[in-house]
Amino acid sequence: MLIFRYEFLNTIKRKGFIIMTLTVPVLALLAIGVFQLISTTGAPPVIETTSIGYVDESGGFDRYTAQGTIEMIHFDTPDDATVALINGEVSEYFVIKADYISTGVINRYILEKEVETPPAIAAVIKNFITSNMLAGKVTPETVTLITAPLNLVVTRLAETGEVATEQGGYGNVIIPGIFGLLLALSLTLSSSYLVQGLGDEKESRLIEVLLSSVSTRQLLLGKVLGLGTAGLVQVVVWLVSAPLLLTLASASFGGFISMIQLPANFLILGIVYFILGYALFAALSAGVGAISPNAREGQQLSMIYTLFAFVPLWFSSLMFIFPNSPIWVVLTIFPVTAPIAAMLRLGVSDIAVWELAVSIAVLVLSIIGILFLAIRAFRIYLLMYGKRPNWGEIIQNLRSG
Repeated sequence: MLIFRYEFLNTIKRKGFIIMTLTVPVLALLAIGVFQLISTTGAPPVIETTSIGYVDESGGFDRYTAQGTIEMIHFDTPDDATVALINGEVSEYFVIKADYISTGVINRYILEKEVETPPAIAAVIKNFITSNMLAGKVTPETVTLITAPLNLVVTRLAETGEVATEQGGYGNVIIPGIFGLLLALSLTLSSSYLVQGLGDEKESRLIEVLLSSVSTRQLLLGKVLGLGTAGLVQVVVWLVSAPLLLTLASASFGGFISMIQLPANFLILGIVYFILGYALFAALSAGVGAISPNAREGQQLSMIYTLFAFVPLWFSSLMFIFPNSPIWVVLTIFPVTAPIAAMLRLGVSDIAVWELAVSIAVLVLSIIGILFLAIRAFRIYLLMYGKRPNWGEIIQNLRSG
């Protein structure tokens, strides 16, 4: 209990821990306040009109020249359009060749380098061409309907046939995505704290004094539990502030912000995975601290498993395309990636109950097993100073005790 209390208080007093805990709610409140201040005192934004030139060699493209904030300017020849482009009268121009109907090719001319045509510009040119080709053949309402983006309303049904409470969409991904990123950063920082602390205690020989009063098991368990409780405080602050911030943001911004939802069971699973993630990384850090002769080497070794925590975030874009891929099941069950992968999947797709059960069970067993090995390694390499043993020596010593 003494070690637990010391590690807990020492962790929550660190500047990095305090900043990490308060940054999200404070920044969110500042953003809401700044938006309200600007919206009440600032003048309404002025919408600028962009001019795009075009040369119609095919004939018949003389209607629908107003495309939202973009005005189409007709030129008789490409030379006239080029002069206007150089003089800044138009931002760009395109040429509709006489054989457009057979080739479908539009030649676009610009001054600045581009990797590709901006989608908004391509859509405007496409709408202009389509509208003129349909003019006189269908009603104006039909032209508007054809050129407008597809207005697709998706409704998710429950297995009973009723409309599901949780509809999904991007609004359902925001909170799990942010929470997953924060969890990965917190796990990295917590691992750094524990490895640094153990390394410093070994270098200063303080560890020898501590172990004259407590056992190795008591020392490491106290450190792991202290760090895990500090993590619980952090996640409680975030989870309690999330609904309040969402309510304020929805009232201030409206629009897309009002569509943001907390996925079902997010609060419960968020706390469970946060605690287990903290405990797992603390156990791993205890093992690294046990075999490392100093804090510097311990920090280098800890990068091996802390980088794995970010793997689900690196490939999160693929989750939107392949949400049910078996790779996400593997990442949800693999203990090091499980906390972040599970959080991200909660916002994108449903997670089967058996996957959650297996994931949590594997995490718990991994924590127990790694902590057992860490305690054993700590006893073996307690008085080791100088060179770190290689992996073959570590495995052999753990087997023989």
